[in-house]
Amino acid sequence: MRKSPKRYKEILFLSVLIITVSLFFFLPQILTIHYVSDQKSNIVSSQKNEVVKVFAPSYVLTPDSVKGIYMTSWVASVPQLRDKLIKIIDETELNTIVIDIKDYTGNIFFPISSTELNSFGSGNSRIKDLQEVIENLHKKGIYVIGRIAVFQDAYFVKYRPDLAVKNKAGTSVWKDRKGISWIDPGSEEYWKYIVLISRESRKIGFDEINLDYIRYPSDGNMKDISFPLSSTTPKSVVLGEFFKYMSDHLFDSGLKISGDLFGMTTTASDDMGIGQLLETALPHFDYIMPMVYPSHYPANFNNYKNPAKHPYEVVKFAMQSAVDRANLASTSPLKFRPWLQDFDLGADYGPEEVRAQIKATYDVGLNSWILWSASNTYTEGALNKESI
Repeated sequence: MRKSPKRYKEILFLSVLIITVSLFFFLPQILTIHYVSDQKSNIVSSQKNEVVKVFAPSYVLTPDSVKGIYMTSWVASVPQLRDKLIKIIDETELNTIVIDIKDYTGNIFFPISSTELNSFGSGNSRIKDLQEVIENLHKKGIYVIGRIAVFQDAYFVKYRPDLAVKNKAGTSVWKDRKGISWIDPGSEEYWKYIVLISRESRKIGFDEINLDYIRYPSDGNMKDISFPLSSTTPKSVVLGEFFKYMSDHLFDSGLKISGDLFGMTTTASDDMGIGQLLETALPHFDYIMPMVYPSHYPANFNNYKNPAKHPYEVVKFAMQSAVDRANLASTSPLKFRPWLQDFDLGADYGPEEVRAQIKATYDVGLNSWILWSASNTYTEGALNKESI
């Protein structure tokens, strides 16, 4: 049945009235919700478009002739002390500095950004501004090397005692004559940890990583010692595998890698009980750094009653042997960059003694060296007064 025109008009009027009333009550709320929503969107959009500064370190290429000094983490953490050493670099022929980033304590001395590395709990952040320090050094053209004491690690021994060097019975952690505990060099888990530290050091600007204490212990009660993870493998083989592991796992990091060896590795034909063989190390490092401190050679070495009193002769003999062995192995002798003595032990070392070692290095055809002083007191008189 058709609706009457009057009835149709009534229905239309009621419909318009309902729509009008609805818009009157609900439109402000709808518009308000829409406006707030836009505000949130703008905030998010603003956050997305916000410029976030991400630190991008600069780096310095390895100098053709590296001439450097060593700085402890303690000195590096005190601006007045580290500035004195940087001033020596500014005013002399020096162009390189080696800074501790992990010593025998096992502490890592710079702020860590890696969640994985932080999970070990070994962060110390002693050098809180190290990132800035490195940037300023790079602006001066100074090459910066980070030193890691590898298998000496008191913190990690406590963290993972199952990986430690033990007494012969395997019931307690072994310590050397200085009371320092060691990680068994055969621990691949620990190798991974050292790679993490190395990669983290690159992120804050280090140009090179220097691996020290890459050996088995050499002093202490050596009759009451055992290596739970590497007792059935020759020590030189274990270290050779470690050297290769570091090279393989850092090849894409941008870091140069240097390794510290006992000074006598250049002249000894065996691993001296510590696992270090020169020929085993040569293929896996960018630079080999023998610690040819004359004071550390035994009495009557090469017929010198007191080797410390013969700085030129000892360093020349040691490094000539290194060069000869590198040539036999078809390796560039320029891989060698000796640590030289700048401290009094066995004899007083002044400008003449320090310079004699540098001359010996040059006289065997090498062009790079770094001075070691645990106290960070260096003989400025032994250095040429020229800037880098």
